Amino acid sequence: MIDDTLEAYRESIDNIDAALVFMLAERFKVTQKVGAYKATAGLAAADPGREAAQIARLRSLAADARLDPEFSEKFLRFIIDEVIRHHVAAAR
Repeated sequence: MIDDTLEAYRESIDNIDAALVFMLAERFKVTQKVGAYKATAGLAAADPGREAAQIARLRSLAADARLDPEFSEKFLRFIIDEVIRHHVAAAR
């Protein structure tokens, strides 16, 4: 049996998860445009300097938010790797 308090927490988690999915979808819509632009402009799919700056920025934000910077870096690295995979596919 689930009590009202636990149910309310779970509802909040479900709402946050839904928001994360929609935010990721929006992010990928933009990065797909970036990939298409890079392909037509003859630019490399990956930008290691930009990636390093983004990871450093997000690690700092994570620390400010009391979120484990290692976790945030792994999460961002996963997203970046997926974006690069899409960019490489768009360049073909």
